[in-house]
Amino acid sequence: LFMRGCEVTAYMYVWDRYRLVELPWDSAWTWWFTFLGVDFCYYWVHRFAHEVAILWAAHQVHHSSEYYNLTTALRQSLTQQFTSWIFYLPMALVAPPTVFAVHIQLNLLYQFWIHTELIRDLGPLEWVFNTPKHHRVHHGRNLYCIDKNYGGILIIWDRLFGTFAPETDKVVYGLVFPIKTFEILYVQLHYYLYLWRRSNTYKTITNKVSTFFKGPSWKPGKSRLGDHEDNPKVTGKEVPHDPSWSLPLHVYVVIHFLLVLRTYHDLFENKMILSQLTILGKTGYVLLTLTSLGFIMDQRPTAAVLEMLRCVVMVTMQRYSYMKPLLPSLAVPTEV
Repeated sequence: LFMRGCEVTAYMYVWDRYRLVELPWDSAWTWWFTFLGVDFCYYWVHRFAHEVAILWAAHQVHHSSEYYNLTTALRQSLTQQFTSWIFYLPMALVAPPTVFAVHIQLNLLYQFWIHTELIRDLGPLEWVFNTPKHHRVHHGRNLYCIDKNYGGILIIWDRLFGTFAPETDKVVYGLVFPIKTFEILYVQLHYYLYLWRRSNTYKTITNKVSTFFKGPSWKPGKSRLGDHEDNPKVTGKEVPHDPSWSLPLHVYVVIHFLLVLRTYHDLFENKMILSQLTILGKTGYVLLTLTSLGFIMDQRPTAAVLEMLRCVVMVTMQRYSYMKPLLPSLAVPTEV
C-alpha cells in the first residue's frame, strides 16, 4: 500500500508539472487509451523484471512456487514496486491520474484469475488476451517457457515483440533452480545475496556491475541475457518440494496462519486510526509468524525455539490489547 501510494504520488507530480496534453477524464477514448497504455507499460515492466538481474531478484518471488493455482497470484515481492512505478511515468504526460489509478488496479486484478490449470483453452480469445494457457507458459521452467508471455491483460505485445510462446509440452512450474524452502524472508531476499556473492567473484568493475544489470543467466563472454546451458534438464517428472510433516503440524500451521490472517485483516481495517508504532509492531509480528511457520514446514532444528518466541509475542500483544483473540474466552488466561 505504501509503494502503491508512492507510485500514484509520483504520477501526480509528473502530471501536475510536465503533462503535454490534458485528455478529458470523461471521454471513452481517454479510458481506452489509458487501458492500452497501462498494459503496454506493464509489458515492459515485466520484461525488464526478467531481463535485468537486480529486478529479477524481486520478481523471482512470484515465480518461486512449484504449483500453479490462484494462491500463486498472491505470492508477491516486497521490493518489486520500488522500481516498477518508473515505467508508468510516461503515461503521466497525457493520462489523468484518476483514470490511471483505475487501470493500474484493473491490470493487477485481471491477472489473478489466469493463475489456474482448470481452464485449458479459450478459443479465439487466446489471440488477443493473456489467458491461463499463455500464463502457464510464463511460469514454466521448461526451456521453451523461459522469458516468454510477459503480457498483463493483452498477449498482443508478446506477439508484436517476439516473446510469445504457445503451450506445447507439459509445463513444469517454478524457478530453474528451485529454492526448496518455505522461509518467507529467504524467498524474498535470497537472490540479492546471491548476486552480491557472485559479483564478488569477478575482478573487474565492468563484470561486477554487469552481474546486477545484465540478464540473470549472464556470464563474462556471453551476450547480455546469457544462455541456458547450465539449466537442469526438465523431464516432466519433477516433483515439487514437499517435506514430510505430521498431520498435527499441518493442523497447527493452518490454525496459526488463520490467526495471523485475522491480525492482518484487523491491521488493514484500522490502519487509519492506529499509530505508526502499532502498525510497525503488527507488521513485524505478521512477518515473524510467517517466518516461524516456514521454519516449521521446513522442519528446521531451530523451529521450536522461534515458535516459542513467537507465541510469547502473541500472548503479550493479546495481553495489552494489540491483538484480538480468536475467541473471547481465550483472553481470560492472559489477564491473570
